[in-house]
Amino acid sequence: MMPELSLNILDVAKNSVTAGASLITITVAANTAADSLKIAIADNGCGMSEEQVARVTDPFFTTRTTRKVGLGIPFFKMAAELTGGSFTIDSKLNVGTTTTAIFGLTHIDRMPMGDLPGSISTLIQASPDIDFVLDYSADDKAFTMDTREFRAILGDVPLNAPEILAYIEGFLSENIAECGVEL
Repeated sequence: MMPELSLNILDVAKNSVTAGASLITITVAANTAADSLKIAIADNGCGMSEEQVARVTDPFFTTRTTRKVGLGIPFFKMAAELTGGSFTIDSKLNVGTTTTAIFGLTHIDRMPMGDLPGSISTLIQASPDIDFVLDYSADDKAFTMDTREFRAILGDVPLNAPEILAYIEGFLSENIAECGVEL
């Protein structure tokens, strides 16, 4: 099992990259009154058939040809359900996939968020031509990071340039801290 939720986000978003997505939206929403943490990863990749969706949480099912198991999705599902939460995958062929995990925010078995800015930065570094959106909220505070906005400002400067990645990671860290809920 992955020790931090940010690593689950990284893993599922990497699946979106592999599925040919050009836009990946990551939603992290904490609601202290409802004692819930929602994490959703949505993409416009190739999507999955109904059969694939039905089997994707089976650890012995994978579409990869290089190995026989796929543990990322089953572990993410298990992590959510261990906190009294839920897990869903909605996918349509040639449209995209949305993976949603709901966690009990204060449940003793909920893993910490970990280094979310580092995970987002890693995604951008590895796939600089894909657009990523992070919609982050904690109760009544929220912010959005959209790489399309950075591209509009930067012009020809690549998003995976070291100084740009450092800026994005700092931007995320600062805005997450301003939201004030420890995840």
